[in-house]
This record gives sequence, C-alpha cells and structure tokens, in this order.
Amino acid sequence: MTDMPISTAPKRSLFAADARTVRRNRAERRFRAYGMAAVGVGILALIVLLVSILGNGLSSFRQTYVSFPIELTAERVDPDGNRDPGEMARVTTFGYLPLLAAAFEAHLDAEGIETDMGVRELAAMLSEEAPAQIRGMVLANPDLVGQTIDAQILMGGRIDGFFKGRVTMESAERDSNVTPAQLELAQILADRGAVETRFNWDFITAPDASGSRPEAAGLGVAIIGSFYMMLVVLVLALPIGVAASIYLEEFAPKNRLTDLIEVNISNLAAVPSIVFGILGLAVFINFMEFNQSSPLVGGLVLTLMTLPTIIIATRASLRAVPPSIRQAALGLGASKTQSIFHHVLPLAAPGILTGTIIGLAQALGETAPLLLIGMVAFVREYPDLMSVHSNSFPLMGDGATALPVQVYSWTQRSDPAFVERASGAIIVLLVFLLCMNLIAILLRRRFERRW
Repeated sequence: MTDMPISTAPKRSLFAADARTVRRNRAERRFRAYGMAAVGVGILALIVLLVSILGNGLSSFRQTYVSFPIELTAERVDPDGNRDPGEMARVTTFGYLPLLAAAFEAHLDAEGIETDMGVRELAAMLSEEAPAQIRGMVLANPDLVGQTIDAQILMGGRIDGFFKGRVTMESAERDSNVTPAQLELAQILADRGAVETRFNWDFITAPDASGSRPEAAGLGVAIIGSFYMMLVVLVLALPIGVAASIYLEEFAPKNRLTDLIEVNISNLAAVPSIVFGILGLAVFINFMEFNQSSPLVGGLVLTLMTLPTIIIATRASLRAVPPSIRQAALGLGASKTQSIFHHVLPLAAPGILTGTIIGLAQALGETAPLLLIGMVAFVREYPDLMSVHSNSFPLMGDGATALPVQVYSWTQRSDPAFVERASGAIIVLLVFLLCMNLIAILLRRRFERRW
C-alpha cells in the first residue's frame, strides 16, 4: 500500500471568484463603460448638431409681412390703358416702387403714425421683392388695375431679423442697412396688427433671390433640381447596378478578370466624390458638350457615384439567399435564369431596395461633384428637363441647382440672413434623407421573407 501525496494547492470554490476572474470581470466592465461613453459622446454630438441647426434654421420657415392698402392707379401700372398684359409688362419693378412707397406713407398717415423718415427710408423697410410681387399680381389679373387692394408685402431682411431676434437696436446703430427709427416704426405697426410674422410657404416653393433680398429666397428650384437628378439616378443606376450584380454573382466565371472587376468596384465605392465630378466635367460637358449644370448631367455624375454602392449591396443580398433555394429550383426543372429571377431575386429584393435607397440618399447629399459641373450658379427659373440647348445632344435640360449646392451658395453670401436660410435648407435636406431611410426600412419589412 502506497501513501497518497497530500496536495498543498489552495482549495477553490465555484462560488468565490479568484484573482484572475476578478481581473477579467473588471476588464469587461471597463470595456462596457468605454462603449457606453462612446455612444454617449456620439449622441451628445448629434444633439449639439441638431440644436444648432434647428436653432438657426427654424426661423427661416417664418417670414414678416406688413399689410396696407395699395391703389393700383392706371396711370402707373397701365399707361396705355389697354389692359394688355404684354404692354403692361413694359412697366418694370422700378415703376411699382414709388407706388408702394406712396401707399405705405398714406397708410401711416391714415393710422395717425407720425415719423420723420422720408419716402426713401420708408420704402427701404419693404423688401426689394415687394414691387415684383405686386407686378406679378397685376400681370396675372389685369382687372386689378384701378382698384385698391389690401396686400401683404414682404418686409426687408433687417426688419424680419428684428422680429426674429437676430437684429437689435444696438446692432442697428452700427448697420448701414437699417436704422433704430425703422425698427421702432416696425414695432409700432406690429403692435397695431399691421405687421405679422407667420409661416412662410415661399421658402419651400419660391426660387432663389439675389444677395440683397434674402427674405425672398426659397428652395423651389433646388428641390425640383434634386428631384430631376434623383429620377435620372434611379432610372439608370438601379437597372444597371442590379444587372451587373446578377451577372457577377450568378453567371460570371471565377477568374482573374472577374476578380479585377470586383476589386475595381470596391475601389470605386471608396473614391472621393469630387473625382466623379472631374470625370463628369471631362466627359459629359467638355467632350459630349452637354449643357453645364443641367439636371441630366448632374444625374449622370451621381449615377456613376452611386453604381458601386448599389452593386455591392445587391451582391451582398444575392449572396445572403441560401444555396438550397437555387438547388431546389434547379432540382424541380427550372433553368438557372428562372431560378434567379423567380426565386433568388424576390428573396433578395429587400436588401436591393434598401441599398438603392441608401445610395440615392448619399447622392442627394453630395455637393462636390455638382460644384465642378457648374451647379453653383445663381438659378432663378425652374428647370425644364425637356428643353434643347444643343444641335447634337437634345434633352440636356436647363441649368439647375440642388439642395446641398443651395446650402453652399447661401453660406457664401454676405448678408447674415442667408445663414438662417442655409440652416433652414439643411433642415429640409435632413427631412428628405430621413424620409428616404424610413422608406428603406418599410420596404425591407414589407418585402422581407423568412425561410
């Protein structure tokens, strides 16, 4: 009989953590704390960004108007007396300005408001867009000639900023565009109900305005231009991207050529967007002589930029479909094309649609490639996609702009009111991006199939 050695190792219990377990648990808690801190920093940065944008941009959706009667005398607006809009159009906005100034002065006298300001200072309180506003009303309805109408007129940007808190009496003393007396008069009119700050639909529907009329600037042309470009991207990028993905994933042989194509697609997805702008400038404008800054050129450039994203997302969706689906279809006698289009593609549709919408959202927010093809120019008229500007290449469209380009353009102008407008445009752009991502989520849930 041999003696068993007596173990001197310390006894361990499953209910008591040893030193190593304690260190591991501490490391896990530290890592969890690091992760929570990173998420907190990201959420804090997002909150600061949103508060900054909303604080500066929400006021752009409200605008200040003044109401007073205007007598549209025939001697001023229709000198020939024929009520012909073509002849009346010869009276420019400069001809309507004295009419507005006189009506404004008469309204102050009727209200018993005394002021030492002259007609020119009173007219400076109104927007430079006001004469064009009244002129447009008269040309649209010549029967207004000779009548007295109660019009709501845009007030100048500084007066509008006063009611929004952007302009103060102290800043007006140092500002050559407004005086404290004008602000005091505007406050008196507001107290009597003649001046009102209300929701401004024109900010969403009106075109851009010159640098001296920030109160009249709108996003209408930019929204239409962005819609045209997204339409071109959707029509071109989706079928081309899906067709290329199906071929590469299901039909293409695995060799060096396809490997090279796949590497280049991945590299194109990481290429800076400004490179696609240079490509569009060289090919579509310089070589093919398309109209500069047209929605078609912008859409083609954004299509080239979006294609790699759609191809990568589509291939990932096709790859996620189990091989058993293909094998079952082939086993029942379907051809390879039938198995792909009748079984694989419907199952991959949610991922394809999601990748497409995310690619469109990315293209919607791009600025650099559009700047290179000339979309930074001031555009006053709504674009016509079907107009012809070249004998060689029809359907190139009028010049247009886009939402991100409009934001860039407004931030480059000197008037502080355009900073407010730029923040408001960012809000509109974020709303569009949010809606597109919500659509992607809804489409994924709607078409998702489980197996």
